[in-house]
Amino acid sequence: MTKVKAVHDAVSRIENGTTVMYGGFGGIGNPPTIIKTILEKGIRDLTLIGNDAGFPHVGIGQLITEKRAKKLIASHIGSNPNAGKLMHDGELEIEFSPQGTLVERMRAGGSGLGGILVDIGIDGLVAENKQKVDVDGKTYLLETPLIADIAIVFAKKADTYGNLIFDKSARNTNPLVAMAGNLTIVEAEEIVPIGELDPEEIVTPGAFVDIVVKSEGVNWKWVWE
Repeated sequence: MTKVKAVHDAVSRIENGTTVMYGGFGGIGNPPTIIKTILEKGIRDLTLIGNDAGFPHVGIGQLITEKRAKKLIASHIGSNPNAGKLMHDGELEIEFSPQGTLVERMRAGGSGLGGILVDIGIDGLVAENKQKVDVDGKTYLLETPLIADIAIVFAKKADTYGNLIFDKSARNTNPLVAMAGNLTIVEAEEIVPIGELDPEEIVTPGAFVDIVVKSEGVNWKWVWE
């Protein structure tokens, strides 16, 4: 059984208005080939869920810069001034979630939990319109789980079944994102036959992965110019 497909076939699952959760931190760990293909296909009105807004011309930030997103759920947007401008101009809805809370909401979504209880931000803006729950005399906010129509993930190596190995800090939120999509698409730098990965190195089991595509890589010099 192989889950390997061409990237254009994989991205055909993403339509206008789709909710897309993405791995990555400041662009590192974003799947570049998948994002490039989304741009090429003209897909728009996306709801994006991820750690941050990337940089204006790096990773997920390209979709925001090109106004392909209608909403972003993230922990911060400071590295992408275009996101801030679009928010202030009313062209992009942004829901902020503290970074630790955000990743736990992803984990809750991938694990089938109904939510998590936190006390972060309970006396501030984060608490607006959120249910409060008392447990053993202490009050918590109920944070809802995050689940996406499509999860897009970047891995260093995958086998044809979708077992994944990540590269150092590029791992970041990718394993959690892989769990929290109704359909998970992985872009891998290298794809190998089943049985070639050391089981002790596998971080994400193929059970969480639906499609694997081969990465075309990214010209970082071009991206940063």
